[in-house]
Amino acid sequence: MAVGVGDRIGYARVSTADQDPQLQLDALSAADRLKVYTDTATGTKADRPQWNACLTDLRRGDTLIFWKIDRLGRNLRDLIDIVTTLQTRGVGVRSLTNGLVDTTTAHGSFVFGMFALMAEYEAALIKERTPAGLIAARARGRTGGRKPKMTPISDQQGPTHVQRPPVHHGRDRPVLRRHPHDHLPPHHHRR
Repeated sequence: MAVGVGDRIGYARVSTADQDPQLQLDALSAADRLKVYTDTATGTKADRPQWNACLTDLRRGDTLIFWKIDRLGRNLRDLIDIVTTLQTRGVGVRSLTNGLVDTTTAHGSFVFGMFALMAEYEAALIKERTPAGLIAARARGRTGGRKPKMTPISDQQGPTHVQRPPVHHGRDRPVLRRHPHDHLPPHHHRR
């Protein structure tokens, strides 16, 4: 879907505070954009305040410009969801460095559509292979999950006696050593 003429809004992101976003900002500046939003956050972090502000600012006909596709989404599925959502809002999306994502042209929309189809195909293949792999593993005697704590032999014997430390009922160790056989009062829990 080609997008009409609107504002060109940039987005830059660096993962840590010690990284410098200047390379991205220089590239966005050369792209003649109106405004740039910059976040310092990992791609996996959901809280990106400048990204949220950027999304709020984008209007029908605008184009979101970013340096590389990895600056926009955490993974391919996330990238596809973001671009698809923006496309339905009438916002174009363009990557400056690799040209793989450019929904402002017919060719770019086609290429992006192919990536989206491949991602869906890959997800479907994984969904099909997982149960088949589990069945094959069970046939070889393997089961998934955590290893059991008790072995079949210890199951037959029952739980073993566990020696617990004595309850001192508020008496310290020296008193207990001097009077080991004194009658200890029943323990009352204080609340």
